[in-house]
Amino acid sequence: MECNTAEMKELLVKTLMLDGCDPASIDDDAVLFGGGLDLDSVDALELVLALKKTYGIEVKPEHENNKEIFQSVRSLAEFVTNETK
Repeated sequence: MECNTAEMKELLVKTLMLDGCDPASIDDDAVLFGGGLDLDSVDALELVLALKKTYGIEVKPEHENNKEIFQSVRSLAEFVTNETK
């Protein structure tokens, strides 16, 4: 399944209740944690649950590439696309 950055931005805004944030205004390559959107660990848990519910993808805490997967909207969309092929 192809997941594009626009779809991922919509999921982020909806899941994390980023009120007043226009999904189109989020940069595809903005850092999600520690900059850019400045998400935190609670946001990460909510996002992991949304990925499971929406795409059937389970992201384990011990996954060796979590830092790269959750780097940006683009990296997250690419991960979903690769995992749902």
